[in-house]
This record gives sequence, structure tokens and C-alpha cells, in this order.
Amino acid sequence: MHDTRISPILRRLLRAPTYLYDLDLGWILGQRFLRLTHTGRRSGRRYQTMLEVVGGDRARGELIVVAGLGRSAQWYRNVCAGNAREIAIGRRRFRPRYRELTPDEASAVLAEYERRNRWVAPVVRGVLSRLVGWSYDGSPAARMRLVRELPMVGFRPA
Repeated sequence: MHDTRISPILRRLLRAPTYLYDLDLGWILGQRFLRLTHTGRRSGRRYQTMLEVVGGDRARGELIVVAGLGRSAQWYRNVCAGNAREIAIGRRRFRPRYRELTPDEASAVLAEYERRNRWVAPVVRGVLSRLVGWSYDGSPAARMRLVRELPMVGFRPA
């Protein structure tokens, strides 16, 4: 298992975009990030998590994100427990339905994401390597291994 602790400074930096949504300025982020509002499984508290949109299906209105901390991510566990309350992206908000992508679907989405972001591929691969705790090289075999460890979730309006 890899270390999933985040420093307090990094946590604040990662939370900064949610304040834009609080001020009704989420549109500044475009369609690249969404804010997931979910309820804690045990606490019943409301949480908000910013997630990068790595892909989507316009026809289905689906937005795809990666559980970067794997299946132990609290937001992921809350969503799987049926506690997803709202997706906010740009100026749009909706109550979401979710599904976990199959490994084949997720691998294809990740390959397309890497193709679209080829100029920053070394950085992306470095971040993904750190998240999984092994050297991700972008090969098809490594991509399949990665998506089995870091599930992808599709959100669309309920």
C-alpha cells in the first residue's frame, strides 16, 4: 500500500478551486474540473471534492474522473455507498448517477487523455507513478495495471 497522506499546505492548494464554486465563479475553471458534493458514510457530514475531468461522453452527458488515491479515497467510498449529492462543472449543476468504468473503458480513456496532454506526459506519468507507488511508463500493459488500481468513475445527470 502506498502513502496517501497529503500535507496541509498541498491540501489547501488543492481546495482552492472549490472556493471559486462557493463564489459562483466555477465557470473560470471551464470543463477541466468538477466539484463533487457527497455525504460521509458514517458522519453524515457534507464534503466537497475537486476532481479533474479526464474524459467524457457528450452523447450521454457523462464526465469521467479518476480515483487518484484508489478505492480507499473517501469520496470514492461515499459515492459507492450512494452518497453523491451534486456535481458542479462550470455553471452547470446536477444530481449525479455514477458508474465505474470497466478496465478496458478506463484504459481507453486514459490513453486518450495522455494523447491530448502529450506535452505534459512526463509530468502526468510522474504524478501517476507516485500515486500508485510504481513506475508508470504509459505502455498498454502499465495502463491496464494502473486503471485496475485507480478506478475511473463516470458521472451523469440522474
